[in-house]
Amino acid sequence: MIPNKLKPGDEIRVIAPARSMAIVSDEVKKIAEARLKELGFKVSYGKHIYEKDDFNSSSVASRVEDLHDAFGDKDVKGILTVLGGFNSNQLLRNIDYNLIKKNPKILCGYSDITALQNTLYAKTGLVTYSGPHFSTFGMKKGFEYTLEYFKKCLIDSKKYDVLASKEWSNDPWYKEQDKREFIKNEGYYVINPGKAEGTIIGGNVGTFNLLQGTEFMPSLKDSILFVEDDSESKAHHFDRDLLSLIYQPGFESVRGIIIGRFEKTSEMTNKLVYQIIKSKKELEGIPVIYGADFGHTTPQLTFPIGGRAKLSALSKKASIEISKH
Repeated sequence: MIPNKLKPGDEIRVIAPARSMAIVSDEVKKIAEARLKELGFKVSYGKHIYEKDDFNSSSVASRVEDLHDAFGDKDVKGILTVLGGFNSNQLLRNIDYNLIKKNPKILCGYSDITALQNTLYAKTGLVTYSGPHFSTFGMKKGFEYTLEYFKKCLIDSKKYDVLASKEWSNDPWYKEQDKREFIKNEGYYVINPGKAEGTIIGGNVGTFNLLQGTEFMPSLKDSILFVEDDSESKAHHFDRDLLSLIYQPGFESVRGIIIGRFEKTSEMTNKLVYQIIKSKKELEGIPVIYGADFGHTTPQLTFPIGGRAKLSALSKKASIEISKH
């Protein structure tokens, strides 16, 4: 199920399936809401998004209620998550999947939201979207690429090519909006050449792997895996997380892998990513590229989990096309 695209006048509901809105600064909230309104959207908020416990989140009941309210409200056309975190998977056995199946609509976020997004696709067939949080819209500088691909994926209906950004950043922008460091982007790094087309599955690999062995894990058959990890992940973490994914049933029919850019604190390099990929015999013959603009650095691509992508990785040149979203 591909939900309807957003159009001017549509209402976007902001919910907090992981961390609370209470930890987001007033400046970020004001900029985010103003930016969404500039796009022509109405903005509404879940009842419980400001609740905050010792884990900077709220109760499972509160988060599930806001999720159900957002999907059940006929006026709401799109849903943005406030932030990521660590506990979206707490919701999975409490969700009314029939409600969601009867009310397909856009759900966009990333990081810990990966668990929720892939589960909704697995349980209902609803295509969900890995892309900016509501809080991401509060970024003053360096947001242009993120906004461009949000529009390409969630407003426009045409297939689109994913070009590498010209520059990227990995600074705590939410603390110091005017103190930013941008780095020239060298583009995609081809590790295994080849061409592939398949269903997009994945997101944050550490969160995605929480679904392994459960009823919530989507099929890997004929997929193109989009995987990334955050600042807590070092090379050895990513290596074993990737191997855990390789061991999953159906991995033998994965068509390609696109790896998002790592954060600077991970100390990951092209050489280390290359060594990890080349050490896995199961990846021989599967096209793999690294350095795509999604994950925990900015800017961020928006891509459809359950949508379709084409990957072309030829020698030192790679291209990505999102063909069904």
